[in-house]
Amino acid sequence: MQNIDVNYKNKRYYKTAKYPIRQPLIMTGLLALVSKIMMPRVPYKIEKINMEGLKPPYILLSNHMYFVDFQLSAMATFPHRVNNVATVDGYYRRPWLMELLGCICKRKFTNDLHLIKSIRRVLQKGDILCMYPEARYSPIGTTAILPDSLGKLIKMNKVPVVVMLHHGNYLHTPFWNYRKTRKVPLHTTMTQILSAEDVQKMTADEINAAIRQAMQYDEYKYQKENNILITESYRAEGLHKVLYQCPHCKTESKMASEGTELFCTQCGKRWTLLENGELKANDGETEFAHIPSWYEWQRAEVRKQIEDGTYSFSDEVEVYSLPRCMKFEALGKGKLTHDSQNGYLLEGFYNGEPYRIRRAASEMYGVHIEYDYCYVKPFDCIDISTEKDSFYCYPTKPNVVTKLSLATEEIFKIKHNK
Repeated sequence: MQNIDVNYKNKRYYKTAKYPIRQPLIMTGLLALVSKIMMPRVPYKIEKINMEGLKPPYILLSNHMYFVDFQLSAMATFPHRVNNVATVDGYYRRPWLMELLGCICKRKFTNDLHLIKSIRRVLQKGDILCMYPEARYSPIGTTAILPDSLGKLIKMNKVPVVVMLHHGNYLHTPFWNYRKTRKVPLHTTMTQILSAEDVQKMTADEINAAIRQAMQYDEYKYQKENNILITESYRAEGLHKVLYQCPHCKTESKMASEGTELFCTQCGKRWTLLENGELKANDGETEFAHIPSWYEWQRAEVRKQIEDGTYSFSDEVEVYSLPRCMKFEALGKGKLTHDSQNGYLLEGFYNGEPYRIRRAASEMYGVHIEYDYCYVKPFDCIDISTEKDSFYCYPTKPNVVTKLSLATEEIFKIKHNK
C-alpha cells in the first residue's frame, strides 16, 4: 500500500537532510550560562566518572526525562562544542535558533540516512555528538527500548562513548504531569564507558550490550534507595495516563487519579502513592507496590492480545501535521488504525484530496506519544512520522496512547525475533 502525501498546495517541507553548522563558541558559552540561570530551584550535582583526559570527539548518549536534561547536558559538556540530535517539534517556531546551536533535525522513529552523514561530519570536526537514543521522555522512569542500529553507528565512527544518566529529573517533572513540579534534588552522572580502542575491538552487538547495561535506570528504585520523599499533595495526579489498566478488574482506560490517589472508575479500587514512591492499596491486596512493575504487567497483557490475535486499534482522530517548523496544519478528522499485520494506517482528506500514511509494523521499534501536548492541544496524542512529515493524532477514545506505545514495541519485538 503506497503512501499518499497531504495536499499542501505546493507548500515546502522543512529540509532535515542538511548538514549542521559547527556550534559557535559564543553560543557554547551562552548556552551553558543560560542553562545555569534557568535551572530549577532545587539542588543539583553533575558527577564525571572515568572522564579524566577525555577530549572530543566522542558520542554522548543520554537518557531523557524532561527539558532540564538539555540544561544539565549543556553545563556538563562546557566548554566543548556539542551538536545535539533534536526532533522536529523541538524546532517549532525557532528553527533559526536550533540551526544556530548546531542541532541536527530528525523526525521520530524514521530511517534517516543523512543523519549518519551529519553525525560523521560532527565527529570529524572534533566535536561532541549528543543523542537521546530512547527518542522520547521516559513514561515510567525506566530505560526504554534502544535501537540495534546504535552499535553499528558507533562502530562506524570509532570514537569514545560517554553515557549521561539523569536521576531525579523524572521524579521532579514526571512526563505524565509536567505542569506540576516536585522538590526533588537532581543528580547527573557522565561516564566514559568505551574508549576508541574498545570500540575498534568490539563487535556492534557487544557495543549494544555495553550501552544497554550502562543506560539501565529505575527512578522509583533510585527514589527509595536515596530516601527521597515527595510530599506534594498532588503527587499522583496524572499517573493514570501510564497506569491505564486496573490490575484488580483488568478493565482498560477506566483509571483516574486525584491528589495522592490512583483509582479505577469501573470497580472502585483505590491506591495511594506514598511519599517514598510506592503504591499501597487502600483496601485489600496491593497488586504492585513498584510502579514500573504495574507498567510492565500492562506490557505483558498487551503482548498476550497480540499473540492470540485479539489486539487491534481503530478510532477517529483529530489530526495536526508539522511539515514545516513554524505552524501546525489542522487537517481535520481522520481515521487511525493499528494492528500487528499492517502497522499504522492514517487516512483522511485535506484540501479536497485524500491522504494516506502507512508505517509498517516491522519498521517501527517505538512510537512517539505525548500527554497534554503543549504545542497543539492540551490532550493526549500520538505522532506518526514519515521522513518528511509528522502527524499528531488526537484519539476520540480516552487514555489509549500508552497502550499504543506498548503495542508498537511488542509487535516490533515479535517480528524482529521471527
